[in-house]
Amino acid sequence: MTSLIRGLLAATAIVSIPFAAHAADVKSVIDGLPADLKAQYDGAPQKVLPSAWDNFTPPAKPWKWCHSESYQGNPWRVSVTKELKRLVEGLIADGTVSSFEVSDSNNDPSQQINQIRAFIDKKCSIITSIPGSATALDDAVDAAAKAGIPFITAAGSITSPNAINVDSNYARWGYDMMTAIGKAKPDASVLVVEGIAGHPIVVQEKQGADKALGENKGLKVARTVNGNWTANVTKTVVLQAIATNPAPIDAVWTTGSESRVVAEAFAEAGRPAPLITGSITGDALGYWKANPYKYRFEGHAVLPGWTAQTLFRVGERMLDGQKPKLNTLLIPIPPVHAAELDKWYKDCMTPDAVSVFPVPPTDPMPEDVLDAYFANPAPTKGWDYSKVPDACAK
Repeated sequence: MTSLIRGLLAATAIVSIPFAAHAADVKSVIDGLPADLKAQYDGAPQKVLPSAWDNFTPPAKPWKWCHSESYQGNPWRVSVTKELKRLVEGLIADGTVSSFEVSDSNNDPSQQINQIRAFIDKKCSIITSIPGSATALDDAVDAAAKAGIPFITAAGSITSPNAINVDSNYARWGYDMMTAIGKAKPDASVLVVEGIAGHPIVVQEKQGADKALGENKGLKVARTVNGNWTANVTKTVVLQAIATNPAPIDAVWTTGSESRVVAEAFAEAGRPAPLITGSITGDALGYWKANPYKYRFEGHAVLPGWTAQTLFRVGERMLDGQKPKLNTLLIPIPPVHAAELDKWYKDCMTPDAVSVFPVPPTDPMPEDVLDAYFANPAPTKGWDYSKVPDACAK
């Protein structure tokens, strides 16, 4: 992908702004953000534009909330939908929202396009989404904008300037994880386990990893495989990689929530425990608690809970008439270090707890910080972090 400013587009389907104005407006907005948010845009691969929704007039209540999923084949994605549904149901209870509908395209972009167009025909008030492609959905998103329907993504930006992307700097995350491996062992042999091929996040994470590999010349990639962010797939490809690479593998750079099965694969193969990166999960913490010498971790908390929560909060604010300043709102990813695993562990977390995801002790995106992304901020209706279910809640 191009850099932040070179990636700016010359026009949107709703408003038309000269290229130079785009660059100046974006830089001005980013420079005015709090330091923690401003830092997220350093080297961000997503295209960043002024929001195309300055003149949006929200529809009358009650709103119809529609969610376009591209994949529900792993616990992380199911948990996103579950938490988003919980939050929207709170608005249904007070009469603000009339219904919540979900579609799942099972990694078929053509099917997701058809489902989005069906949502447009149903006159949804808003469409939230985890997109299956960075580019394939653009025409459908533009059609939604033409119909006055905001399209808000999470966990992967898309290129239509009419979308509002609630995302994170995954290139930075990929870079940080590979850099952590280099700090731990400058001459490490690294097994690279990517997620779903072609997914926007996978592309970004790999860009960051490649940058770190370029800076850490001692690191060597033993093999690159795709685990599809799915436990059984990840374990199979890791076992195959181990079997065909008898030389030592010092670290595994992963981009998903499957660190536990990676550790299990190495243990079953009788290989030394590698340093594993990725996103922390309940089953991984349970495995660590039961096998402290077989699990080495350095990563972050890319969690379904706060992914759904920030998606919901941006969507509710837009329906409430608040104006996002940018088309891409980057959310900091909480870091998780090996020495802090005990702070994230809960008693319900066992090696089998694949549907349990940790809950950060404090809101990763406090309301006053989220306010900085809106021209006319106000508290999110239906939002209270103290009411977020505990990780062990049924």
